[in-house]
Amino acid sequence: MMIKEYLENITTQFKSYKEVADKTIEQLEENDLYWKYNEESNSIASIIVHISENMLSRWTDFFTSDGEKDWRDRDAEFETHNLSKKELIDKWEKGWNSLFTALNSLNEVNFTQPIIIRNKQVKLIESITRQIAHYPYHIGQIAYVGKMILNDKWKTASIAKGKSKEFIQAQFEKNK
Repeated sequence: MMIKEYLENITTQFKSYKEVADKTIEQLEENDLYWKYNEESNSIASIIVHISENMLSRWTDFFTSDGEKDWRDRDAEFETHNLSKKELIDKWEKGWNSLFTALNSLNEVNFTQPIIIRNKQVKLIESITRQIAHYPYHIGQIAYVGKMILNDKWKTASIAKGKSKEFIQAQFEKNK
């Protein structure tokens, strides 16, 4: 019962983080996705590619193969890509689908089965915990960069600035 509850909770959390990025990405034009503050910074496009490739590597056949797949080229994920907005979104969705498919495959029986990442055996819960920290880190970058690009055209992906009291009050009313 506890594992089922945990998996439902963690799936909800991943979906809420994805929603923040989705709301940001949909506000941006294709060229915005490639904007970089400086050469050391990552574009939103690079972050999308990185998260997607990480998800595909970690969550494809995760019980039967190493989570660091031979085909993954992490360094290339941060290079400039020539993908359209639609291609980037398709890649983004493919990564998230692999994560959610993996989470949906978990249950009381297989949850304690170890997995391998970089030739090291780890507990599945360790990998999930690592990713619930990793993906939001990059999603925060997506939102921050999107906010810089859009400036006064920015539509918040969470609680609007200066609207916390209204939001909290609405939540209290909703949860009565």
